[in-house]
Amino acid sequence: MISNDDKFFDYSSINAFLAQNSIWIKNNPCVSPDFCLDWNRFTEGLKGTAGLTEYSRSTFSSEHGEWTLVEDQWGDHAWRLRISGEINEDLCPLSNGFDSEEFIYFPASFENLVRMKNLIQESDPGNNAFPTSRGNLGKSTLGIGARFTTLHWDGVDWAMSRLGMGLTANQNSIPRELVYDVNEMLAGNLDTVPFPFIGCDVPEGHQGQSVEGMTHGCILAKFKNGFHKLGISWSFNADHQPIGGKFDEREDQLVAGCMFASYITFDLSPELAQTVIPDSDEAKAHFVEREVPVDLVIAARKRVGNAGLHPSVDEFNGLLAYVWPALQKMKVRDDKYKSFRKKHFSTALGCDFLRELSIDELPGLTTPETTAVMLALSFEMGMPIHFVAPAFGFQKNIPYPDNHQLREMIKPIWKVCESFGVSIGFHSGSGKSAENYQVAGEVTGSNLEIKTSGRYTYEMGVALHASNNSQDQALWKDWYEFTVELAAKGCFATDETEKKMAREFVELTIGDEPAKKAFENIEQCLEVLRALDPSPEHFFWFEYNFLYVLAANGSSAKEALGDHSASGYKQRERFYSISDEGRLLYAKRVAEYILFLAENTGLVDVKTCTDAKAELSGFNQYEEFIRSISVR
Repeated sequence: MISNDDKFFDYSSINAFLAQNSIWIKNNPCVSPDFCLDWNRFTEGLKGTAGLTEYSRSTFSSEHGEWTLVEDQWGDHAWRLRISGEINEDLCPLSNGFDSEEFIYFPASFENLVRMKNLIQESDPGNNAFPTSRGNLGKSTLGIGARFTTLHWDGVDWAMSRLGMGLTANQNSIPRELVYDVNEMLAGNLDTVPFPFIGCDVPEGHQGQSVEGMTHGCILAKFKNGFHKLGISWSFNADHQPIGGKFDEREDQLVAGCMFASYITFDLSPELAQTVIPDSDEAKAHFVEREVPVDLVIAARKRVGNAGLHPSVDEFNGLLAYVWPALQKMKVRDDKYKSFRKKHFSTALGCDFLRELSIDELPGLTTPETTAVMLALSFEMGMPIHFVAPAFGFQKNIPYPDNHQLREMIKPIWKVCESFGVSIGFHSGSGKSAENYQVAGEVTGSNLEIKTSGRYTYEMGVALHASNNSQDQALWKDWYEFTVELAAKGCFATDETEKKMAREFVELTIGDEPAKKAFENIEQCLEVLRALDPSPEHFFWFEYNFLYVLAANGSSAKEALGDHSASGYKQRERFYSISDEGRLLYAKRVAEYILFLAENTGLVDVKTCTDAKAELSGFNQYEEFIRSISVR
């Protein structure tokens, strides 16, 4: 029997902050790493008559008994264990257990999530609630950015269930989009991210959720909707893990926060951007001789030659001098990821992770030679790469204009990747044309990943715009007005980049002649934009929309953007309070877009996608949609 005496639950700083401001998981999930903010309140509720929501599809068994996920009215979650006999407290798999007459309850803390992963992967590796690197995930996948966390994953899981394949179902840039350390957030120590098109910097983690909270929420979603029983592996990508500069000082926090990620994107752009290459051929040769082990140089040159590339000695030395400092730092980070996982996870399945080498945010186009040298060194340094993301000149949310040019640009990079057994990661993949995706799929034989993120904020706008619910409509209208104000202010900004881009967004929306009138003064601009029918198809809305999620009090003032105070989180709460109609519309839009990507990249055959789209169109009730996920 488990004693309930002296069971202290760590009321962490982030949980205290959320509770003190009445910010509850029910309508503001994935901020805290924990999915139970107040265990004392939860256990007191067990003594009373307050009911719990029981997720029957979450049930699974271990040697300890039958487990089910439950939730109280505030959104606090617990693991409920039904046992057939006595259980020794010393052998109890989770911590802070509360013993009722029939069950033992354990808080859904992040600590218990680690324990649960080990418990399941030791006893039932076929349970697919947790992200892994197995199957085909390291060859062909789609990267699905989870801007709206718990609103997002049901649509993703439904799509995976109908496609019969795993995807990178949880993806966000860390620390750009996610809070990498909640204690640093509370202390006001988050850095900022430059956004030239709005003429200011915005705090890191501008979507509000923490990396651990997003991890936790995504895994629990798999239990709630029964996806974990389908036998489909899925992946979690810690995207754009920056290497170099200020990020080297934070790498321990990044490694700890991303411990569940089964796929790490090492973004070498910050380090490469500041790397100084020796001027002369002699200096380059001396650098290589001094810094790079000779056996590594020989092995890397052989691999590059096997890829069909034969740069001169001077060219090769120049490439080594350019990439070597970044790859050394990548090796340090990679070793930390390996050792941290080995310390906390008990199985090889739980420790393994995929690697992506990313240089897509550097200016210019990545050459085949640069790609080959970086891949060669990575493999020889014990860091096998699964995806590489070169710079192809993609603009976010805009189709690539010339498909022939795109094909000819991908071909030489793919030839290199194919020789290394590596797939291509296409970043900034949202908003490309069907033909763009078809070209990428055809050239690579579907050995690729298309990364999409911003698209799903757009899909939320489409869903709210279409909803008949008055609360959804109010949110949509306020959201739209926010982008109108940002666009109009931007058109008359003193910062030239902000002004230029805002006018471009407005002109693309309304055309050349109406734009001339709009650009006379800000009052005129507001009048012209407000005269439009509010629509998520307006270009300026698409560009500014993501900034609304954590804007304090919904304000368009620059100082309100990315606000991690209670005001910012109360704004975020509006999105998680939408109606079931809005939730269904959003989930269907997410699923439909994934089907579109899968079909056009050739990941799945046309019939499978067509059948899935037909089934998707028939759902009219949110609960009906959720129930269908675990039924194939």
